[in-house]
Amino acid sequence: MPASFPPDAEAGTVSAELLQIIRARIQRSDGCLPFDAYMEAALYEPGLGYYSNGLVPFGEQGDFITAPESGSLFARCLANCIASVLEQVGQGVVLELGAGSGVLAADLLSALQVLDALPEHYCILERSPAMRALQRETLHDRVPAFIDRVSWLDSLPESPLSGVVFGNEVADALPVRRFRWNPDGVRELGVALGSDGLCECERPADVEFEAQVHRMAGTYQWQGDYRSEYCAALPAWIRSLADSLEHGLLLMTDYGYGRAEYYHPQRSMGTLICHYRHTASADPLRSPGLQDITAFVDFTAMAEAADDAGMQLEGYTSQAQFLIACGIDRLMEAAGADGDTVRFLQLSNEAKRLMLPGEMGDRFKAMGFSRGLGQAVTGFTGQDLRSRL
Repeated sequence: MPASFPPDAEAGTVSAELLQIIRARIQRSDGCLPFDAYMEAALYEPGLGYYSNGLVPFGEQGDFITAPESGSLFARCLANCIASVLEQVGQGVVLELGAGSGVLAADLLSALQVLDALPEHYCILERSPAMRALQRETLHDRVPAFIDRVSWLDSLPESPLSGVVFGNEVADALPVRRFRWNPDGVRELGVALGSDGLCECERPADVEFEAQVHRMAGTYQWQGDYRSEYCAALPAWIRSLADSLEHGLLLMTDYGYGRAEYYHPQRSMGTLICHYRHTASADPLRSPGLQDITAFVDFTAMAEAADDAGMQLEGYTSQAQFLIACGIDRLMEAAGADGDTVRFLQLSNEAKRLMLPGEMGDRFKAMGFSRGLGQAVTGFTGQDLRSRL
């Protein structure tokens, strides 16, 4: 953690209240709370969790910068993808999962207007009242003319929609189960109470989880001590999203790997990562509620779940290649032709962050699934990474 840890008094109070709840749950779990239950509380506990407590985690003043927070280029490219679907379904609906600060929604609506492809409705599925308030404020400030098209949902719509369901950096925040494997067996990792606060603990893995980990150990030939995680909630979550879509596209952009890369023998410490004030760490137990906790996405599991739900894989590619296929080069050319040197340099820096291998370009992936579309979806005509699934 950076030198600014511990946090200020207000934030510290929030974390202390959440810690009391977690302590009680640890005691009710015989002293070792499964990590996914801890992560659920740390991120989503009403009023106290990281995404629920009203402490802004986005942008320069927060803990990390997402692609939409970098500028409008990402949204303008994404709009080209979404427009190619809305044209096929007759305007339709756009449903954003976890809209963050609302910046992406605002920029998307503006870009879709330019493309003459505004959806009938723009829905945001957001469970946090604090985040909803932030999103409303952003939309009122930036796109007041479109606010009547926006609605917030507590759950997925009961009737399947036609249009686009998408999430940017949402799947990585689904709670994960952690484990430790060695030739002697499998132990599930959890959270316990130590003399100096929270600490890691181990508990016997249930029969199904143990068998699954042993299968992966054999398939990927792990050696020695191997620690990683598994997102048990991902398949059911993807199937529920697929079931909410009658015609259109399910699109996910996030950092992750295909399963063979995810569970490669050399990745023996897993992929869990935490962020606080633009500094990454591997300690998820420090000041719960005040730092982001994420794990890379198993895109193979995502593809399997969507296939089970009867959806067609449109494509799987790097974020850089997705943005190229969505026309980022044309947007840059147009900006250069305007003669505004300052603006062009700003966009160039933004494009570098989105596309360079050392930034978001390769670590982040785009995966799309369609149902009932007769034409190709913009964004997946370049590099095809399906062989890595």
